[in-house]
Amino acid sequence: MAEPRWQALPDTPELPAGGHEGEAPINGVKIWYAVYGSGDPVIMLHGGLGNSNYWGNQIPALAGSYQVIVVDSRGHGRSTRDGQPYSYDLMASDVVALMDFLKLPKAAIIGWSDGAIIGLKLAIDKPARVRKLFAFAPNSKPSGLADLSKSKTFKEYELRTEREYEKLSATPDGYKDFYAELNKMWTSQPDLTAEALGSIRVPVWVVDGDHDDVVTREDTLFIANHIPWSGLLIQPEVGHFSLIQDPDRFSDDILHFLQRD
Repeated sequence: MAEPRWQALPDTPELPAGGHEGEAPINGVKIWYAVYGSGDPVIMLHGGLGNSNYWGNQIPALAGSYQVIVVDSRGHGRSTRDGQPYSYDLMASDVVALMDFLKLPKAAIIGWSDGAIIGLKLAIDKPARVRKLFAFAPNSKPSGLADLSKSKTFKEYELRTEREYEKLSATPDGYKDFYAELNKMWTSQPDLTAEALGSIRVPVWVVDGDHDDVVTREDTLFIANHIPWSGLLIQPEVGHFSLIQDPDRFSDDILHFLQRD
């Protein structure tokens, strides 16, 4: 038998041709971004250790109807970092500064993992800038992470992202330091309390795979249960890497969310 879909880590997609790429000098670093299509803006935020290429399957599906902006978080992919410690607040401020740079008063946010946490921080702290939030596989606190040493796919992902970092980064030898700094954040952040989640008033779907072994189901339900009027979607037969494990379904779910009133 073939291995279950949720245990596979398909190849990282390539970004499609035709995007307008740029670097925004903000908050002491250079944030790389690419823009595709036209229409209402949709910002896509990748997971920790990753880069915007992971959205390569979703961009064509969305860019026919929306202006899609993919962003490499600070220190990830093609973006640079400085000596400031990583925090979700800092990375959320990078997104707001990029929106200012691109003259976008408001956007829908699609976030995966760390990107979803950044999206939640924006919905809490900068609600006027967020039209909607599709939050795939965030955790509300460090204890919401499962034991990553037991995750086969996450181990593969770590090895892969090290190779991708060496290829894309302006500091190709810096992965170990980069990983160590991110790990400090993961073990101490976020702290999304019931009160903070309860303050969210923008439309939110909290989404996860039914076989996610990176974040706990208990924490996913905690987040969904405390955001007023949020939707909860559990995608079947996928894990933490649903966006590449079942990319067509992932794209369809995003489109369904974006097209709702």
